[in-house]
Amino acid sequence: GRFTIKKNHFIKNRTIITMKHGYSLAACFAITAASSSIGTEAFAPTWPSLIVPLSRTSRNKNSPLVLSSSADEKNDRLEEKFGGFTVKQRLREEIESPFRQVRLFFFASSGVSAFVAFYFSALVAFKAYIGGYSDVPPLEDALQQVVINGVGTMGFGALALRELKIGKANLERIAKGGLLARLVVEPAVEGSARRTLKDYRRASRVIIAAGGSDYINRLAMSLCSDQLKDENTLPAALADVDIVIVPVLLGEDYKVVDSKAAWRNGVPGENDRNYDNSRADEIVAFPLGYGMWNDYLESDIDTAKGQGFDVLENGITITVKKNGRILRRATGLPPYGDFVSAMEVADGSRFGMPGDSERYGGQ
Repeated sequence: GRFTIKKNHFIKNRTIITMKHGYSLAACFAITAASSSIGTEAFAPTWPSLIVPLSRTSRNKNSPLVLSSSADEKNDRLEEKFGGFTVKQRLREEIESPFRQVRLFFFASSGVSAFVAFYFSALVAFKAYIGGYSDVPPLEDALQQVVINGVGTMGFGALALRELKIGKANLERIAKGGLLARLVVEPAVEGSARRTLKDYRRASRVIIAAGGSDYINRLAMSLCSDQLKDENTLPAALADVDIVIVPVLLGEDYKVVDSKAAWRNGVPGENDRNYDNSRADEIVAFPLGYGMWNDYLESDIDTAKGQGFDVLENGITITVKKNGRILRRATGLPPYGDFVSAMEVADGSRFGMPGDSERYGGQ
């Protein structure tokens, strides 16, 4: 019934089990114990899925033996949806508001308790009202208990409902932020690779300018032509403060259409001199994957329309900070002057954005 360990071999009743194929130590013990124990009933481990062979190409004599699950499976579980939101989004909401579930449980359980008390106090009040019962309090006292329990039921119920609404609003914000990061654009510079807005984090501020054909034409003229007496230097000034403009052309149905063609085929007006549609290519990127763009802009367009703004004529702008959060939403053409003069302060980059120490003389 004994066995010895010698030179990475397990010897048991002339049965040799080697480790040259990289099986885990736990697997070898399980196989040895199950092979031929005298007077002992063999058993099979209940966790075979956790024992995985190491790759032949990556095996190293000094490398530890690892029991792990697939990273892809973990990611798939995090991306599973229930209630309209992924597990990852719900975990992030819990991190941002760690006591929301505690408050929700307290308010909900208190509301249920108050409702049960309300039910029985209402029965007591009814018995006191019809009379003939000796084990009930006076009607006035019974009605007082009904009122107290009823107010408690409504109060705790309202607080629980409030927590649910706030949690849902946070989940929607987190989901929309994730969708924003996945939006795809094509930089205007010829030969540039497609990028997602997530790729611009820590490096650039993205200005999404969405509107009808006339709005996109005015946006193009403001950057690609000389509208004042001197030369238009806005593209260079915006590049100095890491601004990227994403013109988004909306059709009559408020759906995203080909913005690049509208930008390249702009029509100069009487005051638009020296128009060159490639002048601002350094700071311009065109949207791709219109379905995702429609999903992201839908709520913003509906909000602007609900407030009485003409989205197609006046357009809307969404300013995204370097950290990926929304700085502001507005209507009209982007306020270039504010971007050039105050953007470093407005989005907090000057006060702690990693990588800007050299620019601002920090330590």
